[in-house]
Amino acid sequence: MIREIAINTFRFALLIFLQLFILNNIQFSGSVNPYLYILFILLLPFETSGWFMLVLGFILGLVIDIASVTIGYHTIATVFMTYFRFHLLRLIAPHDGYESGMSPGKKSLGYKWFLKYVSILTIVHHLILFWIESFRFGDLFFATLRALASSVFTILLIVIYQLLIAHKK
Repeated sequence: MIREIAINTFRFALLIFLQLFILNNIQFSGSVNPYLYILFILLLPFETSGWFMLVLGFILGLVIDIASVTIGYHTIATVFMTYFRFHLLRLIAPHDGYESGMSPGKKSLGYKWFLKYVSILTIVHHLILFWIESFRFGDLFFATLRALASSVFTILLIVIYQLLIAHKK
């Protein structure tokens, strides 16, 4: 238990650092941005209580908003993604359920399951983020394109992260 808390605390700090100091400075065509910080929520253990996960999602989004000088965009998108995660996990659960102490990952449930899980939640997060950011019906199409392009880039970074972590273990 203490080991899991230490790992997740380190992951929280590492992902915020990467997001704020490296990834926020990367833009392709001025509109495609990677948001790797959501990986913190994606990799939390299955048995993490719902209210605690929502609080963590709120804190994560708030830290990114404060540091990025945005007005709640990341907080709203991260909390919504965190809430949606509960429902998605029920929909894509294996027939025999999730094992105790298990966290989402390519090693625990396979590449196909992990890619589906990450893709859906990343797209949900990015759509909410970019739709709120544009906040105009006329920009909805462009915001959707930005969200999908950023999602592809973010998913690619998440897969690379998983390959590096799994390779180290």
